[in-house]
Amino acid sequence: MKFLPILLLSVPLVLPAQAARRIGEAEVRAGANGVPCFTISEREEKRGGTPDFQAVTVSDTGGKPMWKMAMPRERTFLVTHSMCIPYAGRVPALPQTPAAILETGKPYQVLIEARNAKTAGGPVRYQGSFCLGLEGVRSRVKAQPMGVRRTCAPD
Repeated sequence: MKFLPILLLSVPLVLPAQAARRIGEAEVRAGANGVPCFTISEREEKRGGTPDFQAVTVSDTGGKPMWKMAMPRERTFLVTHSMCIPYAGRVPALPQTPAAILETGKPYQVLIEARNAKTAGGPVRYQGSFCLGLEGVRSRVKAQPMGVRRTCAPD
């Protein structure tokens, strides 16, 4: 019976530790036909290894979802810097939402979620922002909360 109060007191300590986990850097590149594709940054791969993919979500800076793809619980793959997950990528076996059309000059955010961090304290989320320009995808790697980047103007 002494175990229950200790357990109840320790739960509030665990939750903030999970919430405070570092957010990793996602990278956005121009894929086939100029379509944006998403991966983790090379620095993240060197720092913490290759995470097990869980989901990718693209949203506008107001948080409106544009597209999401997720892996079933029993399947996954490693996200490496050398590979890229294309926007609206059509993998029939994977649950995903229909992809909205991305507008030129409008900022978007990508969130890659991983199943487990490969290192203690490693990220389970990777974020980045991007814009579609006339010349293709312009990206800026960032690790800030979603909604911070609201313009496609150069930094």
